[in-house]
Amino acid sequence: MKNIAVIYGSDSSEWEVSVRSGEFTASQIDGTRYNVYEVFARYGRWTLRAYRKAGEARVTVTEGSVPVDKNDFSVNLAGEKIKFDYAYIMQHGTPGENGLMQGYLEMLGIPHSGCNAFVSAITFDKFSCKSYLKDVDFVKCADDIFLRKGEPVEGLAQKAVEKLGLPMFVKPTDGGSSFGVTKVKTVEDFDKAVEYAFSEGNMLIAEAAVIGRELTCAVYYDGKDYVALPVIEILTDNEFFDYDAKYNGQVDEITPARVSDEITKQVQQTTEKIYTILNAKGIIRVDYIIDAEGNINLLEVNTTPGMTATSFIPQQVRAAGLDIADVMTEIIENEL
Repeated sequence: MKNIAVIYGSDSSEWEVSVRSGEFTASQIDGTRYNVYEVFARYGRWTLRAYRKAGEARVTVTEGSVPVDKNDFSVNLAGEKIKFDYAYIMQHGTPGENGLMQGYLEMLGIPHSGCNAFVSAITFDKFSCKSYLKDVDFVKCADDIFLRKGEPVEGLAQKAVEKLGLPMFVKPTDGGSSFGVTKVKTVEDFDKAVEYAFSEGNMLIAEAAVIGRELTCAVYYDGKDYVALPVIEILTDNEFFDYDAKYNGQVDEITPARVSDEITKQVQQTTEKIYTILNAKGIIRVDYIIDAEGNINLLEVNTTPGMTATSFIPQQVRAAGLDIADVMTEIIENEL
């Protein structure tokens, strides 16, 4: 049996969400085909948290008692050295979403879920990803202003309003789960929004707000064809799809989205094109705004999308009539 390591936890504010995603992912991997090991990794301390050998029940491990040997990505469990054959990365934020973990595994020659180190680095940074895609003709990208921590901000608020209008969004370029994001409605709110964004990262973008319907779509490769999952419509009474909306139930997630067949097909095809132009692997989710003119506007590309029991991907898989264990098996087998 192949040994699959599900890596979760992270060095970012999203680490607790990552744990939930990782535990759910590990529970859904086909236990008749693989041995599944759960690796908790945070701030350089990697330890085995639980394991489930094929056909057996999950066993929890005393916290910190079984460290991961980073020289060859293995553990010593009850005197047996276990080398992991494959890594299913479920770290939201650094180092699992920005290419660092991917680079480590690739140097060791260990196959893993998701995109390679280069693609992960590009997509994790919102400004870099938009720059990579801004010249394509199948999706629009909102106007923005880029700023590094330490650069002068005097007069920037007025400049941003003149270029982007109000409202606008100020957010870290390399964060997730809406940490550090502010919807700016007045010029007086801009500087505080910048300070908040910089509390989560060293780079930010101020981005023009696009008014419309928020949709999300996921795509993966099943070994033969690209599979675009049903589109989800996101509705919230909050100012935007923030942390509370995402994780505390302050949202309606309508699957499939209440949009025309034409828009559904356009969103799915757009997601497939983004997948191919990025040379993505595994399953990715792309978020959009459909404006009043029917234009598809890119919000962000998620190469390590959430996988809690209530996350979008499980919803989309169920709506497609698929079994999530089968989807994960296809993703794993494509790289093994």
